[in-house]
Amino acid sequence: MSVRHALLALLSEGPKYGLQLRQEFEARTGEVWPLNVGQVYTTVQRLERDGLVESDDTDEPGPQKSFRISEKGRAELTAWLTTPPADEAPPRDELVIKVLVALRVPGVEVATILQTHRRRLVETMHRYTRLKRDAEDDLGLLLVADAELFRLEAIVRWLDAAEARLRHLPTPVPEPVPGERRRARAAR
Repeated sequence: MSVRHALLALLSEGPKYGLQLRQEFEARTGEVWPLNVGQVYTTVQRLERDGLVESDDTDEPGPQKSFRISEKGRAELTAWLTTPPADEAPPRDELVIKVLVALRVPGVEVATILQTHRRRLVETMHRYTRLKRDAEDDLGLLLVADAELFRLEAIVRWLDAAEARLRHLPTPVPEPVPGERRRARAAR
């Protein structure tokens, strides 16, 4: 997520000071992503350095210093909003790595691991469903909850596919660690 661009979007509405930016960022994102006020000021200072944001003429840092978006900042924001994300390699996903590693660990029941994670994901999905019910008219929170539910649903579907593949494959035999074969032959 680009905090930089989110702050530019907030400043496109009019001048704001740092603490106000933090509060509005958290409110707009359904308070799901907390933002440290220090991160806000560091980011806004970089935006100012890059000519994307302008500040009051006061030299005093802190909550009294107001920031506003520059024309260059508006152009940057528009470019970010209208440019699809780059196709990149899939991010490292801890759950995928756990399953891949577990396939090679002797004595580990991968199906049990898949079920444990599925249960946790379903519990989390129930929490987001309750959050949506309680959010009522908070559009930001509703959209965040929907996005998280769709993401979690995709992971559950992946777990289902992984489990189906495991059922149709013979039990894999872990490959020996390099050097184990030599030690095993030498022991004979």
